[in-house]
This record gives sequence, C-alpha cells and structure tokens, in this order.
Amino acid sequence: MKINSLFFVFVGVLVLSSCREQNKNDGEAVKQDDHEFTNDLINETSPYLLQHAHNPVDWKAWSDDAFKKAADENKLVVLSVGYSTCHWCHVMEEESFEDAEVAKLMNDKFVSIKVDREERPDLDMVYQTALQLVNGTGGWPMNAIIMPNGSPVFLGTYHEKENWKNILAKFSTEYEKNPDKMKEYATMLADGVQEVYEQPAKQMANAITPNKIENGIKQWSTMWDKDWGGNIGQQKFILPANLTMLLDYAVLQQNVEAKNHVLNTLDKVVQGGIYDHVDGGFFRYSTDDTWKVPHFEKMLYDNAQLVSLLSKAYKLTGNEVYKIRVSETLAFLKSEMRNEDGGYFSAMDADTNGEEGVYYVWKKQELEALLKDDFELFSLYFNIIDDQVWEEGNYVLNNTLPKNDFLKKTDLTAAEFEKKMASWKSVLYEARQKRQKPTKDYKILTSWNALLIDGLLEAYKAFGDDQYLDEAVSVFKYLNQYNYKNEQLVHSYTKDSKQKEVFLEDYAFLAKSAFSLFEVTLDADYLTVSKELMNAASEKYKSNSELFYYNVSNDLVPSIINTSDGVVPSANAIMAQNYLHIGHLEYNKGFLKKAEVMGSLITSDFENHAVSYGAWGTLLLEQAYPFYEIVIVGKDAEKLMNEIHKTFIVNSLIVGSSVESDISLFKDRYTEDDTFIYVCQDNTCKLPVKTVGDGFEQMNNFGYQGFK
Repeated sequence: MKINSLFFVFVGVLVLSSCREQNKNDGEAVKQDDHEFTNDLINETSPYLLQHAHNPVDWKAWSDDAFKKAADENKLVVLSVGYSTCHWCHVMEEESFEDAEVAKLMNDKFVSIKVDREERPDLDMVYQTALQLVNGTGGWPMNAIIMPNGSPVFLGTYHEKENWKNILAKFSTEYEKNPDKMKEYATMLADGVQEVYEQPAKQMANAITPNKIENGIKQWSTMWDKDWGGNIGQQKFILPANLTMLLDYAVLQQNVEAKNHVLNTLDKVVQGGIYDHVDGGFFRYSTDDTWKVPHFEKMLYDNAQLVSLLSKAYKLTGNEVYKIRVSETLAFLKSEMRNEDGGYFSAMDADTNGEEGVYYVWKKQELEALLKDDFELFSLYFNIIDDQVWEEGNYVLNNTLPKNDFLKKTDLTAAEFEKKMASWKSVLYEARQKRQKPTKDYKILTSWNALLIDGLLEAYKAFGDDQYLDEAVSVFKYLNQYNYKNEQLVHSYTKDSKQKEVFLEDYAFLAKSAFSLFEVTLDADYLTVSKELMNAASEKYKSNSELFYYNVSNDLVPSIINTSDGVVPSANAIMAQNYLHIGHLEYNKGFLKKAEVMGSLITSDFENHAVSYGAWGTLLLEQAYPFYEIVIVGKDAEKLMNEIHKTFIVNSLIVGSSVESDISLFKDRYTEDDTFIYVCQDNTCKLPVKTVGDGFEQMNNFGYQGFK
C-alpha cells in the first residue's frame, strides 16, 4: 500500500507543519449575547467546543447528522481535533477560524466538525494514526479533510492562514474534478488505519521470560540520557508509567543502572523548570533536553501519576524532596483543579490572554524588588543569571545546583536554607496571586480521576497522612455520583453534559483504583465494585482475541485495539494487571490465565520496543519473576498493613481483613484474639507470623531480593 506516494498526488507540495502545542472559558457556558456569530457548538458542554461556538465557521459537533449533511450536499468534511489548553490550536483559531474569508471558504465547500480529543480519545487515535501513516508524526491541532463516510484524504497539524486556504481550495477542487480517485485513496488510507488496530489481535503468544524482559530493557537503556535523565531527545516527557516499571525492575533484580536512571530523572525533574516551584505541580513536558523550559500546561494525568511515582521512590530512598513535591503537588491540585463537589478538572492552560507562560515566569527586576536582600542567594539557587534568560527578559525558576553544594557556597545551614526557601515561595506566591490566572478545562474525566485516586493512595501508603486517604475516598464517591449515571459509566462529565461515550480506560483505571481502595481500607465493597467494572468491561469491549477493544465501534468509527502506552498507561495492560491481582486474591485460575495470555501477546513488543510498553512491563515482571501474597488477617490487620506499606515492595499483593471473610486468601485464617501475617508464593505459604519484620524475613527465605 503506497500511502505516501498517493498522498502527494492529491496534496502536491503541501508541507505538514510540526506538532505544536489557550482556554477562554472556565466553568461557565458561553452566552449568545453580543456575538456576531453563533454555531451549533453553543449546544455542547465541552469547554474546548464552547470556545469555538462564536467562530464564523459553521462548526458542527461530531454526529451522524453532520456526516449525513455532508453526504446530502456532496461535500467533504473538515475535521479539526484539539483540546482547550492547546496553544497552537488557538493560534490557528485566531488566524483562520475567526477569519471571515477562511470561514466563507469552509462554509461554502465543506461541512466542518470540531472534536475535543479529551472527550473523544477514540476519534483522536484513529485520525492521529492516519496522520502518522502519511507524515510520520502527529500532534495537535490535528486538521483533516475527510470523506462523508469518515475516511481521510488529507491530514495535518497547525497551518498558517494562507497555507490552510490553499489546502481547502486544492481539495475542494480535486473533489469536484476527480471524486473517484479521492474515494480510492481515502479507502486505502482507512484500510491502513484499520490494519494498524487489528495487528495486536493477530500477534502470536510468546513465553513470558526474564530473558525477554532483560532484552527489552537493555535495548531501551541505549535511549537513556545518563546526564539529565529521561530519554535522549530535543524535548522531554517524564512518562511515569515507564519509570515506575523501571523502579520495580531495579529493586526486583538489584539493577543499579536502572535504579540510578530513574532516580537521576526524578532528581532532575523535581528541581528543574518543568516543576512549578511556587504553586506546585508539574508541567506537561520540557521544550529542551535539560528540563529547563516547560510547555506551561498542567495536566491532571501527569500530576496524578507523578504523585504515585514519587511516593514510591520516597519509600525506597527516604528523599525528603520527593515527599515535599508530593505534598506541594497535591496541594496545588486541591486548590486549583478541584471543583466544589470533589471532582478534579482535566487541565490548566499554558496561556493567559494568548501569552504562553506569562503567569509562571519572572523578570529579574521583579524578583529583585520582591526578594530584596535575598535576591543574590535566590538567583544563585534558581539560575537567575543573564545566560539563563528565556524570552523577553523572562526567567523560569530552574535549579541545577545540588542543595549541599549550594550550602557550601553560601555557608547556610540546612535549617536556614529551608527557612529561606519557605519565605521565598511565600513572597512569590503572594505576588503571583495578583496576576490573572490561566483558565482551566473543567471536564471531569473518569480515567484521569481514577489515576489521581491511585496517586493519593500511594501517598497515603508512603506518608501515612489520613488526608490523602480521605481525598481518595472522596474522589471515588464523586465519580460514583456524577460519572456513573444510571449504572452506566461515562468518560467525561460536565454540568448538563450530553456525552454518553465511555472507553476501556475508564473501566480499567476505575477498577484498578477500586481494588487499591480495597487493599488500603480492607473494605470488601470496593472489591465488589472493582469486579463489577471488570466484568462490564470484558463484555462491553470483547474482541475476537484475548485483548480488548478500546471503544465501541459504529459506522463512522472503527474498532480499536490499542496496546501501547501513551501519556496514560495502556488500558489493556491495566486490565491484565487487574486480572492478575484479583486472580491471586481469589485463586481465580481463569483470571490468572487471562492475564498470562494477554501478557504473552505483548511480550515481543516489549522485547523490541520497551519504551512504549512500560505498563505491560510491570505486568510481565509480575509474571516472569516470583510473585508474593502478603496476607494480614485479624483485628489489627489495618495497623500492620500500614506498617508494611511504608516499605517499597514489588511483585507483591498486600491485602488484609479485620473480620472473618470467605475470600480465598482470608478463608479460615481469622481468629478473634490475634492477628497473623501469611507470606505465600506460588500456592505455598510459610507459617503465620505476628510481626512485619518476621514477615519480611519469610520473603527473604523465599528468595525475595528487594530488601537488599
């Protein structure tokens, strides 16, 4: 299939711009008053779609009616996919979609559809895949020209106004002159996309072995930046699922190189500009290879996963900076990203009034005026020096000087340094509160909030702070009340939301967080919810293979089997992890076999390209190496459980019950007067013990290396 050559037959020498990454509405519906134009998006609830409701372009939401209109009028469709905090999406809006000349061309010759990729990740996956087939890269805004049946004939990202006008003119003319050729190409490209998503189901099962995991990590290690952490590249994403898996592997196999890479990465990002040193929270990615200048969006999924990873890393290292970053990040999320009922928004914008990062950066003169006599010390620590300036005299707070080296240079004691740091942050925080804040995308996404529940629970395990557990329970209750309507889960909730779509990741992630709540609280009702969600997902998204569809297909959207990690873990990988853990808890051989077969289908992918399969790597570790069951039964189960959770333990299910229970791991083990710890591996259990230390000693006797 010669997609690329066919592509250029139609588009000539059109150049696809590189992927580039503003929100004008925060929580209130766009009003029709005092607007020259109003299109159908005024009836939507997505913040991103509402931002475009007063464009002169006659935008439609994705619907059968929109495509029927295109077919009835024999028009091509313009599909534009973006999200509310995407900077270049709104640059293109201002340049083209708010321009009367461009709008007339689009309205006369096309039916135009806007999609929020966070509401419809399935549509985004389909057309991003097509974009990558013809261009090798993807990104947002994603702008496509498609047939009335949904098949694409052109795909690109950001386009300047004149370039976009030329694209529209070329394709509308070509469709009028050569519709059959265009249909032929569109069919071929659509077939190519379908082939991509059918491929995982066709893969052969491979034995899950330590050797294959070692091979995958060895190949992956060639990509590691040994100086700055992360993967080598011009831009850097933190990718918590990958680092979590590597940390597990490092402890399980006592691999110093992997451990150093993860900790070096974390040390660099928690001190770098990708972290907001004033408000707390992490930005989406670094625009350079040293974590200095971020793209200034803050996303819920990044921060949720980093809370989890840093909490685990703290248990391993005792590094107080990790603990501080977790506390600051969760404080930021609760202050800025939480609605009054307890759900968490999806994102906070990079821009304020069209200027990227203006809320977050500082001018030297401003810092001098605010910090006065402390400016010299502050500038030494945060690189406020001439050769570190970013744009237009602005600085991003970015620390590259280790704390101990800073103390030696300044003769400060550690206590004096901490006092100064608290004072600096307080002064800058108060100054920043006087600025206009970036706006937020107020959608409550089920899958991303589920990730936050997991992050809060990991923080509770590591630090024992009840507020983290209470908040995890609160978020779960919110999702149950608002995102689980009439016993039907939805992916996205806003007030008066009409969205009914739901995806595998929503079921898989929420089932995982429900199981995690069961592990921590010992409340079996959470286990019941987890199993109900797993059973519903396995029925709703079943395919002809052992893997699951990501979505429910229809005439316009193909079925997708997606296995690789993106910015969130693979939903199929999380389904398999859930099967494994519930299987061990209940001695459910069917669930254990399901997890094994799912893992075996991805083993070769991990071996050949581990960087894209971190969540699967976590599963494969639990299958290729010994897996332990630590069971606490008795009236003091919760107390002993909390003690165990403070230690970094991998490849283990840690569960307990303070009451008599028929769950397989607890059955016939309860006594009223005492509490016992049972350590089991491969259906073999040691004699029950009463102390955590004795339980760990039994794991050592089984051959567990993680305590070294």
